[in-house]
Amino acid sequence: MTQLEARPQAGDKVRGVDVTGDAGGVRDKGLGGDSVGLMGSAVIGISTVAPVYCLTSTLGSTAGEVGVQMPAVFLAGFLPMLLVAFAYRELNRAMPDCGTSFTWTVKAFGPRLGWMCGWGLVIATIIVLSNLAGVATSYFWLLAGEVSGNASITALDDNKAVHIITCLALIAAATAISYRGMTATKGVQYALVGLQLVVLAVFVTMAFQQVGSGDFAATSLDFSWSWLNPFAVQSFSAFTAGLSLAIFVYWGWDACLTANEETTGSAKTPGRAALVTMAVLVGTYLATAIAAQMVVGSGDSGLGLANPETSDNVFAALAGPVMGPGLGILLFVAVLASAVASLQTTFIPVARTVLAMSAYEALPSSFSRVHPRFKTPGLATVVAGVATGVFYTVMTLVSEHVLVDTIYALGLMICFYYALTAFACVWYFRHELLLSARDLVFKGLCPALGGTLLTAVFGKTLYDMWDPAYGSGSAVFGVGSVFVIAVGLLLLGVLIMLAMQRRSPAFFRGEVLTKETPALVVAD
Repeated sequence: MTQLEARPQAGDKVRGVDVTGDAGGVRDKGLGGDSVGLMGSAVIGISTVAPVYCLTSTLGSTAGEVGVQMPAVFLAGFLPMLLVAFAYRELNRAMPDCGTSFTWTVKAFGPRLGWMCGWGLVIATIIVLSNLAGVATSYFWLLAGEVSGNASITALDDNKAVHIITCLALIAAATAISYRGMTATKGVQYALVGLQLVVLAVFVTMAFQQVGSGDFAATSLDFSWSWLNPFAVQSFSAFTAGLSLAIFVYWGWDACLTANEETTGSAKTPGRAALVTMAVLVGTYLATAIAAQMVVGSGDSGLGLANPETSDNVFAALAGPVMGPGLGILLFVAVLASAVASLQTTFIPVARTVLAMSAYEALPSSFSRVHPRFKTPGLATVVAGVATGVFYTVMTLVSEHVLVDTIYALGLMICFYYALTAFACVWYFRHELLLSARDLVFKGLCPALGGTLLTAVFGKTLYDMWDPAYGSGSAVFGVGSVFVIAVGLLLLGVLIMLAMQRRSPAFFRGEVLTKETPALVVAD
C-alpha cells in the first residue's frame, strides 16, 4: 500500500499521536510536521480573520443597525464563536486531522453530511478569498494615490481591466507563498499581523486622547456601560442583523486548526491557538469600537460611524481626522496589510480541506498530492488560487451587484459548517458527556449551545434573504438574489457530491472514514 492508502493501526503514530485500537480510517497525509508552534498558529488564525479589514468594513454597518450598542453586538457575536471554538478544541484533541470540520462531521454523522460540511467550508473560503483580493486591490491603488499625491493613480482602481489584472497578480502572489509551505507563510504573517495590530493600537490610543477636544467636541460621546448591553438594542430584527455582521468579523479563526498536522503538538497546540486568537480578536474589536464611538459617535452624518457614505470603509474617513495626515496613511497601510495577509493565509483551510477530502476518496485522488519539497498540498493550493481568480473575474464582469450578493451569502455558509461541527462534537462524544463535569461542559453544553445559536442565525438569515431588499436589492423571479445565490451554492455542492458518489462509492458507503469509531488517544 502507498502512504495514503495505509490505515493507522494500534501502536502506530500519526504526527506524534499514539493510535490505540481502530483509528477509524484516519490517515497521515504527508504534510510537513512540526512546522509551526503556538505563536505561529495563533498568528495564522488572527491573520485569516483580518481584523483591521473587518473593522473598517463593519464598524459603520453595525452602528447603522444597532446604534451605540455596537460593542454589545460584537460581544454577542463572540459568544457562539467561543462556544464553537471549544468544540474544535475537543475534536482536534481526539482527531488532529487537517480535514477538521469535514473529517469530524463524517466521523459523527456519516459521509454525506460530512461531505456537505466540507463543501460549506470550501465555498465560503473561495468567496472570502475573492473578496479579500478585491479589497487589497482597491487599497493598493488608494495607497499609491495617497503616497504620490496623484488622484489619477487612485482612479486606476475604477478601470475594470486594471483592477482585475492587479487582483489576479495579488492572488498569484498569495498562492505562491502558500504553495511554499508553512514556514514561508509564518514568516510573512509575523510582519503583516504585527504591523496591523500596532497601527490599530495607535489609532485607538489617539482616538481616546481626542475625545471631546477640538474638531470632535460636537461628536464625542461619554462612555456608558449600556453600550455593552445587547438587550438595549431597539428591536430583535436590528439585533439579528447586527449579529450576522458580528459573526462574520470572527470568521477564520479555525485556520489554525486546519494546520494541525503541521503544528508542534498537533493534538493540543491548535486548540490553544484558537482560544488565543479569539481572545485577541474580542479585545481588539471592543477597544476599537468603543474608541471610535466615543470620538465620532454613531450618527448617520459627518464623521458619524453610521453615515451611509462612509460606513463601508470607516477607516478611510477617520484616518486623517483622528491620526493626522502623516500617521493617517499608516491606517491605509494597515488595511492593505490586513487584506493581503488574510488573502495569503486563507488558502490554508481550503487547500487542506480539499487535501483531506481527496485523501479519504471524497474528491479525485489528484488533490491528495503533497509537494515533495515544501510538504504542502500543492495542486489543491494552485486550484484554489485559480478558482478564486476565475470566480472574482467572472463575478466582476457579470455584475457588481452579483459580487456583492455573493459576499452577503457568505454568512449562511459560515453558520452552516460551524453549526454542523459543533453538533458533531456533541454527538461524537455523547458516551463521554457524563464521565466528568469538564466533559459535560466542553464536549456537550458549550458546543450544543454554540450550534443552536448559529442554527438560529442561519434560519433567520435564510428567511431575510428571501426579500429582494436584502443585499444589493436585486431579485430573480421575485426572490432575493442573495437567497438564490446562497441556496444555489449549497445545491451545487449536492450535485457534485452525487457525482462523486458514483465515482467513489467506498467513501459514501462509510468504508474509508468510518463512523462512530474510537477516537485517537493522546499520549501525555
